[in-house]
Amino acid sequence: MARPRIPSHLDGYDRPMSRPPHAREGVLDAFEALLVEHGERSATMDATAKAAGVSKGGLLYHFGSKEALESGLIDRLTALVDEDIAAIESSPEGPVAYFLRSSAMANDPLDRALVAVSRLAQAGNASASAALRVVRDRWSEAIRPHVGGPVEHDLVMLVSDGLYYNSALAGSGVSGPVPTGAEMDRLIALVERSAKG
Repeated sequence: MARPRIPSHLDGYDRPMSRPPHAREGVLDAFEALLVEHGERSATMDATAKAAGVSKGGLLYHFGSKEALESGLIDRLTALVDEDIAAIESSPEGPVAYFLRSSAMANDPLDRALVAVSRLAQAGNASASAALRVVRDRWSEAIRPHVGGPVEHDLVMLVSDGLYYNSALAGSGVSGPVPTGAEMDRLIALVERSAKG
């Protein structure tokens, strides 16, 4: 049986209103920002809906629970790390140089997702903790073939950690050096020479 034709003046009124694809990302952006700026306790469903400018029903349309919202953020981090691993492996300056240069926080999407998932892990979220371990392992495995051995691998990973830590604490009065420009170039060259083994 053919579906009856809907008069043009009623077309669309009998179907649920479609949600723009960017609405889901906007909800995740709001949740991520609450986590980064105020911590896990402040990142409630109500606060997320308000920050995203959607109704509670609109939020629940995309994420039926806080666990689903947390899972969506972890999925976002995973996708961003996929992109980062691809960039490490295809970088014209080489994997180690790219990895070290990108270790200094730049408040980019990967940095924000990483901090937000870290806030969940700090609050005891086992899935977030597991995701962070996977991220670390993936970066580690991406670098391993490009260094001389285990000690050289540790050197690259520790320098990366130091760059990230110091840049994360920039402006706090307790951070250490975060080289830029020619200083960063010299640091990378030194680590690359040492990492060849």
